[in-house]
Amino acid sequence: MTDVAIVGASGYTARELIQLLLRHPGARIRLATSRKDEAPRLDALHPSLAGRIDLACEPFDPDRVAEVARVAFLALPHGASMAAVPELRSRGVRVIDLSADYRLVDETVYEDWYDHPHTDPSGLREAVYGLPELYREAIPGASLIANPGCYTSTSILALAPLVASNLIERSGIIIDAKSGVSGAGRSPKLTTHYPECNESLSAYGVGRHRHTPEIEQVLTGVGRSAAGDPVEVIFTPHLVPMDRGILATIYAQPRGAVTEHDLLDLYREFYRSSPFVRVVNRLPSTKDSAYSNFCDLTVRVVRGRVLVIACLDNLIKGASGVAVQNFNLMTGHPETTALF
Repeated sequence: MTDVAIVGASGYTARELIQLLLRHPGARIRLATSRKDEAPRLDALHPSLAGRIDLACEPFDPDRVAEVARVAFLALPHGASMAAVPELRSRGVRVIDLSADYRLVDETVYEDWYDHPHTDPSGLREAVYGLPELYREAIPGASLIANPGCYTSTSILALAPLVASNLIERSGIIIDAKSGVSGAGRSPKLTTHYPECNESLSAYGVGRHRHTPEIEQVLTGVGRSAAGDPVEVIFTPHLVPMDRGILATIYAQPRGAVTEHDLLDLYREFYRSSPFVRVVNRLPSTKDSAYSNFCDLTVRVVRGRVLVIACLDNLIKGASGVAVQNFNLMTGHPETTALF
């Protein structure tokens, strides 16, 4: 049994994480923190947890976390984790960070895309990117896991077999992705206010979305064995009026002749040991993977282009579910524990 803490318990991803951990036979939630002054109970923050957990939130105190927990899940806003992570790691607490603070390797790239300096560059270099399908061997011994983003998980899983096999050009890759409103978090914003986003479809972050360097960094690493330039993508996210889910339609130029049959075989072999990637013949939709830890994807060849369609639940496989995958690998549990 591993005692865990949830640092930042008020958001949607924290709620999903708590629900998963409550059915985990090897995890015990000992502490939850909140920046709210009144230190609310978890079942007040998330009424769906009523009768399932009897725990009130506490202010964040790294000594208190280290006293009761061996692993801390950080569900904090971007920019807040880099202050908490060094405090926890110096006290021997292993950290799974669900924010974007530790996903980029280069601190100058981080500052360029996030518009403020990184205050823990050593942690940035030491963090293991928490996408088990690609980094399964490195995760068990890590003290700091950078949980991937939801858009990035969708895009990277969709493209990794093609890049690793050097089957597509490494530039000019177009990622057209759409996400439900929960991807923007629980804090009220004008763009996610119901009258603004309902019955509407809109692009955002065009040409400058912060997930772009994360996608390029990981895919460049995946393709390192195949000589070539860094991977470059044109990533355009869209907000759609649904609660949850991501669907990405991705276009790439093949280096040579390819067939759908061979590409599907390639994908099935690449993800043969990955229980949460389902390579399907049909065209997947967000409802197929909703409320699950699965990423569904397929591949087509259209007018000489390779087209990949991938979808997942942004709150589970795109956040809390993959965090539990990482926890399982770090603590010696089967990777699928609490996720089926």
